[in-house]
Amino acid sequence: MDKREHIIDIAINLFAEKGFEGTSIRDLATAAEVNVAMVNYYFGSKEKLFEAMIEHKSSYIRESLEEISTDKSKSEIEKIDAIIEIYVSRLLSEYKYHRVLHTELMLQGRMNIHEDIAAIFSRNREIMRNVIEAGIKKKVFKKVDPDLSIASIIGTINQVLLSKPMCKLIVKEDKNFNPYTDEAFKKRLITHLKQLAHSHLLNN
Repeated sequence: MDKREHIIDIAINLFAEKGFEGTSIRDLATAAEVNVAMVNYYFGSKEKLFEAMIEHKSSYIRESLEEISTDKSKSEIEKIDAIIEIYVSRLLSEYKYHRVLHTELMLQGRMNIHEDIAAIFSRNREIMRNVIEAGIKKKVFKKVDPDLSIASIIGTINQVLLSKPMCKLIVKEDKNFNPYTDEAFKKRLITHLKQLAHSHLLNN
């Protein structure tokens, strides 16, 4: 792992623990065991670090989505299934990062960061939208609203990521349950989302 990626990973942990406002560049430098000048060299400001964090973390899913969407051996519904698997696995394994994003998006300030977040995620959304529209055009899928279909899938995943206690309540698990590491729950979530997608999208 290079220094830039290391600083980003430390930033995610600190932002999740102390919030964006509560974390200073000096805090980041100390936790990452680098000097302040190095953080400024790579990112220039805390806001630019936040943007770099989003771009870095979203690029993995984008590359996976692009690979899935161009796979001629898969049908449109198989592509949707593969996309669901990618999103669930990635978002559960990166739950601290997604908690940081949602905390930021709940705030009214820093609209420039909100716009940057939206721009980065719109690229991934567009890939998913193209898959759904291709299925509609082939009449394999119903004439659904592609954008809200995507929101339904991602929104369900986001709901279980918001907090461990809330997820326990929703899925009725015991106090030792950890939704972010429980493989049985991950499989349950993937299966549920695929069932929803099939029912919602496929023409009978």
